[in-house]
Amino acid sequence: MSVVKAEELRSKTPDELKSQLTTLKKEAFNLRFQGATGQLENPARMRLVRREIARVQTILAEKSRAANV
Repeated sequence: MSVVKAEELRSKTPDELKSQLTTLKKEAFNLRFQGATGQLENPARMRLVRREIARVQTILAEKSRAANV
């Protein structure tokens, strides 16, 4: 899974973003679990997933603010 640019996220609908957020949160959970059990192969992936979650949440917040104006 590669890093998604903010512009690509802005072109998605809120429902698509929410489903992507759910997927990323599941991946973050699995990575945390692997880290706790010592099975994590790529520790840098945790950081990328966290940042991706933040990016999606930011775009969702922008869209909800724009809808409320």
